[in-house]
Parts: sequence; structure tokens; C-alpha cells
Amino acid sequence: MTESNLLPSGRTRIDTLEIRGITKRFPGVLANDRVDFDVKTGEVHALLGENGAGKSTLMKILYGLYHPDEGEILLNGKPVAISSPTDAINLGIGMIHQHFMLVESLTVVENVALGLPSSRGALTDLDRVSKRIVELADIYGLKIDPSAYIWQLSVGQQQRVEIIKALYRGAALLILDEPTAVLTPQEVDELFAIMRQMVRDGHALIFISHKLHEVVEISNRVTVLRDGRKIGTRPTSETTKQILANWMVGREVGFAPDRGDVEFGEVRLQLENVACGSDRGTPGLRGVSLEVRAGEILGIAGVSGNGQRELAEIVTGLRRIVSGNVRLDGQDVTNFPPGELTERMLSYIPEERMRDGVIREFSVAENLILREHHKQPFSRSAFLNLREISAHANRLIERFQVKTPSQDTLAKNLSGGNIQKVVLAREISRNPRVIVAAQPTRGLDIGATEYVRDQLLEQRKRGAAILLISEDLDEILALSDRIAVIYEGQIMDIVPRADATPEKLGLLMAGVHPEEGAHVVK
Repeated sequence: MTESNLLPSGRTRIDTLEIRGITKRFPGVLANDRVDFDVKTGEVHALLGENGAGKSTLMKILYGLYHPDEGEILLNGKPVAISSPTDAINLGIGMIHQHFMLVESLTVVENVALGLPSSRGALTDLDRVSKRIVELADIYGLKIDPSAYIWQLSVGQQQRVEIIKALYRGAALLILDEPTAVLTPQEVDELFAIMRQMVRDGHALIFISHKLHEVVEISNRVTVLRDGRKIGTRPTSETTKQILANWMVGREVGFAPDRGDVEFGEVRLQLENVACGSDRGTPGLRGVSLEVRAGEILGIAGVSGNGQRELAEIVTGLRRIVSGNVRLDGQDVTNFPPGELTERMLSYIPEERMRDGVIREFSVAENLILREHHKQPFSRSAFLNLREISAHANRLIERFQVKTPSQDTLAKNLSGGNIQKVVLAREISRNPRVIVAAQPTRGLDIGATEYVRDQLLEQRKRGAAILLISEDLDEILALSDRIAVIYEGQIMDIVPRADATPEKLGLLMAGVHPEEGAHVVK
């Protein structure tokens, strides 16, 4: 940290920011209950909590997206009013959102300059902005080409653009919301190096993550929220992942799921040289071959956008195959419609649970019979058997621990974790032979994540063949028997779990064969 009170960006540093007694109410929900929080210059303060604990609400108040019902915000000891993101930015507060706010068809410099006044009036001054981007990139180790188009950049590079945008606007305090969710292990290391440099230069950072090992590695202090209340704050050096998890959930949490030994059976799902298109008009999958046996979890690891969505959709009949074939239990089901695959006992836990997993305006009970509403005992002679549907719903709500006011509650009114439990209950209760699970724990808190993973392992034990598609490398390593790494629509390699390391998988996820050095799939 320099002696000057100015950051390398030219902004006056924020010595302390304090949130005192913040309360925020929504209809029927007390989101924040007299929460205190502070962050100081030159530190990373991590904010933890399960979904619904109040983290996002608190940060949205700090960034001017919500207004508190009670409490105050103090900047360097003086009360400040933050009524909008513009107010926050003017005070030196920036936010890096999990889903980047970039225009893909524009260049890096155009994205940074977007929305800012030009020193030349109606004319752009991109040369001036570009020069400043290079200066900031050199200071903070943010290697980026100002003339590159966003669509040409990797996810990690796009995140650097977001950080440069915030620094260019003079952010002295940065809120990083789940910044590692879509990064490779190598990109996480690079981000942490950038964060450490920012801390050395006197920035204050608030770090939000569900990944406790990252919190322990990068933060100086950690605050845990539960049910809208602050549970406590500790120096990170005085805590552990286990303590933090127990704080968050309010009970003992198991980190390593009990996989147990399972004897694999026959091949249930097989893909042979499969190719398909993508929504962008480019190849989605290119010659993908793999197989999954009964009692096996085959994990698909990769950075977002490398063909995972297309893979899930061709297996479940939602996308047409251009060449190659798909087999279920030895039978060719290439380009079969989803309903036919359902009849053959294939279940799908989709990536977009609100869009593809449930019907928002249907009740919990109605969503639980979507797969089989036309069959006995749920219907007879075109009439629904409401008594049997109700009994079925009650059984699944109890078995899968769905927290809902009643089975008649609309799906849209449930939390993300409970919506995922509804999807799991419907798909797993059918005792499927093959399960495609796409990002099954994305956005879920540690308690819901633990539950979902345990359910998948139970299905593995029962003998189901499971294709697990996840961008969470820890999840892939915890659950998989074998791991296939996908890059630009191709399978780079399939690695037995015993031979897989984060470093090896990270290289493959970046398109590099570890044994071949810099060779990248084309």
C-alpha cells in the first residue's frame, strides 16, 4: 500500500465502509434483520450465507439497487445516501456481477467507454480510453487487448474487462459476486493474483462465494449471514471450512460425500461420433463419443459454452443430431422426441430449472406429475385422479424434504433450492435407468448442494447410469467415477477419477493436452 491516499486509478481510497443496523423487508419476508458489516482498505472481506440468507439483498442496498427500511451506510465515518448505482459509482463503489454486463459485438475499449461522456463531445475518444486501459492492465496484471471483440475472449478475459470497467470508473471498493463460478482453476489463480495486487494497492474488496476453500484462501475476514441475521465475523486465519459451513447451515455439514464402491453394469447410454449445431449457427458438438454404464457417474467438465448445453439436449431429444448416433440400452434412439425417451426411462435434471424444469404457474403437485400425468394412477379416461395426485405429492414432499407452504403453492414462489428438489423428486421417483443432470447444484447453497449430491449418489448405488454435466470442478471430482473434459465441442480426454487432478483437468478445459504442452484442439 502506498503512503498516498490516492489509488493507482486516481481515486481517493476508501478507508472504511460501514453498514449499520440495515433492515430490509419484502412482503412476508424479513431479508435483512439489523445487519452490521464493514470493509477496510487493503483487505478482502468475504460474505457467506445460504441462499436466502440476505447476502444479495445487503449488497444490492450497498450498490443502490435497493433502499433499506432501517439503518445507515457510513463512508470513512460519514453517513452517505446511495439511491442508485450511479450514486455508488460516484462514491467509488463498483460491482462485478456473476453474469457479465458486456456487449459481445463491441470491442473491449468500446465496452469500457460505453455510457461515459467523451472529452470530444459528440466524437468518441477511444484512443484515450484505450491508453488508460493499457495503463490499468499493466498496474493490476490484467492482460487484455483493448481492440479485441468480447466474443473473441475467454470467460476469464471477459471478467478482466469487467474489472477494468470498474477501475476505469474509479472504483475504490469492489463487490465481487461469485466471481469464480465459471472459471477454470488456472483462471481462478489469475483472478486471485489480481485481487491480491488490488489489495496491496489499497482497494477494499467484498468477496461473495459458495466455495469455502476459496474464501479461506483469499479473504482476510469473513462474515456469515443466516436467515437475514449476522451470525458473526472472524479473521479468516481463525476459522476453517468446517466451521464456516456449520455457521452457514446451523448444523454439522459433511463435505466429502460417501460414494461407496459400486460394481458397474452394462452400458446404458452410448454416443458414437455425434455432431450437432449450436444456437449461434456454429458447430455445437464435433465427433463426440462416450458411454455410461449402470452404476456409473460420468462427469463432463468444461468451461461454460464449450458444448455442455448441446450435449444435454441431444441426449434428451431437445436438439437434433447432424451425424452420429445415440443409444439407450443398446437401442438406437437418435433424434427420438423427448416423450419417447421418457417412456424409455430417461430422466433429465435441466440446467435452467425455472425455464425447463418446472412450469412456473403450476402448483408443486402439478409439477410433480408432469412426466406421467397421462398415466394411471394419475388419470383415468382423460380425467385426473386428484386424490392420487395429492397423495403422491405429499409422499414426495416428505421424502425429498421440499419446503413449501402446501402442495398447492405455485412453483414460482419457491426458493431455488426447493424448486430443484421438486425437479429431483419428479425425475428420481420414476426410478430411471439413465439420468442426465446438468448443473444440478448451480446457485444452490451448501445445504441444498449436499442434499442434491447425496441423491445422485443414491441413484448411482441403485444402478442408474448418470451423465453429470457441471462447471463446478469440485463437484465433478467429488461425484464422478470417470471424467470427460469437453472443449469447443470435442472430448479432449476421458480420465479415471483416480488419475484426475484439478491441474490436469484445468489444462484440458483450456484446450491443452498436459502431455503435449501447448497443443490445442482445433
